[in-house]
Amino acid sequence: MQRVNLTVNGLAVSREVDDETLLAVFLREHLGLTGTHVGCDTTQCGCCVVHLNGISVKSCTVLAVQAQGGHVTTIEGLARDGVLHPVQEAFHRCHALQCGFCTPGMITRAYRLLQENPNPTDKEVRYWISGNLCRCTGYQNIVKAVQYAARKLRGEAVAA
Repeated sequence: MQRVNLTVNGLAVSREVDDETLLAVFLREHLGLTGTHVGCDTTQCGCCVVHLNGISVKSCTVLAVQAQGGHVTTIEGLARDGVLHPVQEAFHRCHALQCGFCTPGMITRAYRLLQENPNPTDKEVRYWISGNLCRCTGYQNIVKAVQYAARKLRGEAVAA
């Protein structure tokens, strides 16, 4: 057992965990942040993407102890004061989800993309989300949602 101290969605947390506890399990079971989904445990699907120190990581392949002292942002940490982040809003408005299982990972990955590139092409969006699998949508509305969010974040007029 080790004590893990980190900041999650802006709040300092400290918990005792087994050495082999995955970050995804830590978030879900120790902190109750169930928005981070675990789909494969093999870094294939991307449902578990969170940000660790500003970098997108698949939390099913990162140990909680590896995040020691770090800053983690989950899907729950994107909204502010009950208001959805523009990427979250875009996924809703553009019908970019069906079953919703991949959605948290897609949104957190798209959020990171738009931090690095506020005006991505469709090709760039598809590249950035290529590590996230969706078995329902065919990706068209996901790309549309990311473009919607990009326009909104740039202050442009948006229409779904």
